[in-house]
Amino acid sequence: MAYFIEFAESVKAQLRGLSVRERAIVIESVEEQLVYEPLTETRNRKPLRPNPIAPWELRIGSLRIFYEVVSEEPDVVRILAVGRKEGNKLIIAGKEVELNEND
Repeated sequence: MAYFIEFAESVKAQLRGLSVRERAIVIESVEEQLVYEPLTETRNRKPLRPNPIAPWELRIGSLRIFYEVVSEEPDVVRILAVGRKEGNKLIIAGKEVELNEND
């Protein structure tokens, strides 16, 4: 079964903060990795511990794509945030973000 990809409004601004090449990588990776079996854990795709951003993460190099499969619409993958890992920091929309509320 193919899933529909939906981007949250906030992601549009986050994508504008990336280079053209990085945006292309994000779009290509989402289409390649999340249209089929987005809930299957792989080397680059994993469920996250409870956090304020999203239940799943897709890693593409230093880029991070955070998403959920919408429970009310089980055939929809919603991209909730896109960021970049810089060392041990996660940067989303130019700001450092903590994934774990307890950290």
